[in-house]
Amino acid sequence: MTYHRETRAARLTAPGPGRPLAVPLYQTANFVFDGPDEVAEAMSGPGSFSYTGHSNPTSRALEDAMADLEGGTKALVTASGTGAVNSVLQAVLRQGDHVIAQRELYGGTFSILKNMTDRWGLEVTYITGADPAEVTEALRPTTKLLYLETIANPTGHVPDIPALAAQAKRNGVITAVDNTFATPLLCRPIEHGADVVLHSATKYLGGHHDVVGGIAVFADESLYQETWRHSVRLGVTADPFAAWLILRGLKTLPLRVARQCESALLLAERMSEHPAVSTVYHPGLPTHPSHSRAKRLLGGFGGTFAAETTDARAFMRALKLILNAPSLGGTESIVMHPATTSHRDMDAEALRQAGVSPNMVRIALGVEHPADLWADVEQALDKLSNVSPALTSRA
Repeated sequence: MTYHRETRAARLTAPGPGRPLAVPLYQTANFVFDGPDEVAEAMSGPGSFSYTGHSNPTSRALEDAMADLEGGTKALVTASGTGAVNSVLQAVLRQGDHVIAQRELYGGTFSILKNMTDRWGLEVTYITGADPAEVTEALRPTTKLLYLETIANPTGHVPDIPALAAQAKRNGVITAVDNTFATPLLCRPIEHGADVVLHSATKYLGGHHDVVGGIAVFADESLYQETWRHSVRLGVTADPFAAWLILRGLKTLPLRVARQCESALLLAERMSEHPAVSTVYHPGLPTHPSHSRAKRLLGGFGGTFAAETTDARAFMRALKLILNAPSLGGTESIVMHPATTSHRDMDAEALRQAGVSPNMVRIALGVEHPADLWADVEQALDKLSNVSPALTSRA
């Protein structure tokens, strides 16, 4: 019997006589064999366990779970989200290659691509991701990779993954999609033609602000094998305890994401009506440019969104319940100023191209009661606009 993904996320093992209900933590650096030939055989690839710097049973359990949830063939867990991104990019790209990338992109990924441009002579063409004709126009003989985000950080832009990936595939170009904001519960890019799906597991998958990790899921095993080799060379293999914490987080992922999506949409709708807010960037709003694609491709609109306020810093300082902190996707709600944090390495023109402005804030919802979250946002916004709370309060 095939169960829903929510059930499969909660039941990561198949308990039976003598089997542990929870996935065990293999907190060991190495494994013992009967002789040198067995050691050499075990170290020849990712299939066996010999050294945790290569692979580990706890990490493998997480990899198997994520391959299942994303509909992939294999998965690779790494020490961070950027570790997963770097492993994939170095497996796919060589000096002088060309990349087509979504313009509205996480600042850390932009920095990685820029660094590779400066050091390797990599060439990057940025597109909106709304029209497959952009891929056609950007293609070169040296194009090797199309890089997208399911829900862009922080603007909520949703690219047309099926059309773009199909165009890339017709031209022998690999498609990689960062699915961090959507999680496999809202979108599974491999089903839409992606070759590799990336996650910062630090965010929604771990879900408790207590672990750092990354995951790459592959449609094809050969790309997995090559990426695994690069992850070992880079030294970004995940610690088994981190993998164990992410596994624990997966069990409550469906419950958390449902609550976070609900709260995000509620706050986005209400903020869009407040006089201290000029624009709200949430794909669940009919006014968002990606709304129609989001409805077609996503099973929900995500738990993180951005907004333009009259004074971003004053708004952030006025918040009492929502925390000023980096990252997102955990049980606590967090606010950030993208221009000076997640996208701080981008110059003014790059920020403009990515849709990030000085008065933009990014709000990542946790699992607190939605009414409490709105009350906190409302009082902070009222301080900006000097509007009487009585005029904007809601039941």
